[in-house]
Amino acid sequence: MLAGAAAAEVTLTIESWRNDDLTLWQDKIIPAFEAANPGIKVKFTPSAPAEYNAVLNSKLDAGSAGDLITCRPFDASLALYEAGQLADLSDLDGMANFSDVAKSAWQTDDGAASFCVPMASVIHGFIYNKDAFAELGIEVPATEAEFFAALEKIQEDGNYTPMAMGTNDQWEAATMGYNNIGPNYWKGEEGRLALIAGEQKLTDPAWVAPYATLAKWGAYLGDGYEAQTYPDSQNIFTLGRAAIYPAGSWEITGFNAQADFEMGAFKPPVQNAGDTCYISDHTDIAIGMNAKSPNAEAAKTFLNWVGSSEFASIYANALPGFFSLSNHEVAMEDPLAQEFVSWRGECESTIRSTYQILSRGTPNLENDTWGASVAAIKGTKSPEDLGAELQSGLASWYAPQQ
Repeated sequence: MLAGAAAAEVTLTIESWRNDDLTLWQDKIIPAFEAANPGIKVKFTPSAPAEYNAVLNSKLDAGSAGDLITCRPFDASLALYEAGQLADLSDLDGMANFSDVAKSAWQTDDGAASFCVPMASVIHGFIYNKDAFAELGIEVPATEAEFFAALEKIQEDGNYTPMAMGTNDQWEAATMGYNNIGPNYWKGEEGRLALIAGEQKLTDPAWVAPYATLAKWGAYLGDGYEAQTYPDSQNIFTLGRAAIYPAGSWEITGFNAQADFEMGAFKPPVQNAGDTCYISDHTDIAIGMNAKSPNAEAAKTFLNWVGSSEFASIYANALPGFFSLSNHEVAMEDPLAQEFVSWRGECESTIRSTYQILSRGTPNLENDTWGASVAAIKGTKSPEDLGAELQSGLASWYAPQQ
């Protein structure tokens, strides 16, 4: 009897790029799973983030990869599925706990097959210094007019840089600028999917207008913002020298450790009071199954558990700012994380406009959006010219836009 029980024990190995999560998996996630599933042991074996894709591909090719594969969003994981290296999980019971937007980063283009269970997303918005707002008598802005009035008031006071963001590293201008405020203009998924279908163009007002709004940001980013790096901006805000920080929720843990003032968050301001709000609730990380795993049944047991409310609660609270993508209600212990995630109940969720399908060709639309967002902020090109350049680049290789 005992010999049979011992022989039945299975050990699952997880491949991941999140080596900063190792203790979380060892101390919280794995013990919770093993307690509920005697007979299945789990090992978390991460690689360095920059090396993960290459290491994983070589292990998969050699047949030495783990049973469970942590999935990056969109094309990198899609390529693994198309090469027969990730299993189709469409029929997994746990998949019923996720919305179409949540699953979109780990599906075939036609949505027919899903190959990774979504784990977490990051949400965009603005983090602000509550002390600075109280000192200057500023209310949290809900509309763009209120937002710019707040920036103007901070500027006039002179004690704080209104907003901490630089353009040196380029990606922030697109990620925390254009794709943060843009969904309110192009109506989130409606506009994003219309662009993919070729029914809207990057020269349409909904796609050009956010650049015109970004053009107004430059005046409030402080002296020398052109040379300011991403870590510079983080430091300026956490040292209490700026009042507002255009953000992704991934900043929460670091900011909590570094800032000695109370922080709040507000969602991207709408153009007019009462407008439907849209947030970038960007699909970030998921987990799939090695199609050649010898332990497929045990792996599926684990993946179904990843779709559970227990996993959602453990993961989201251990990593504030990385939010569960499941439909389960998850109570957040961190107040800033709770503020971000509460917007899901008020606004429509979408993902970054360039990440699915539209950045597969050359020129790469995601990278071009970085440069365009910087040019808009600096005022070196008009919003209309930027839209025309981006549209021309996309149409040069993407058939639905031709």
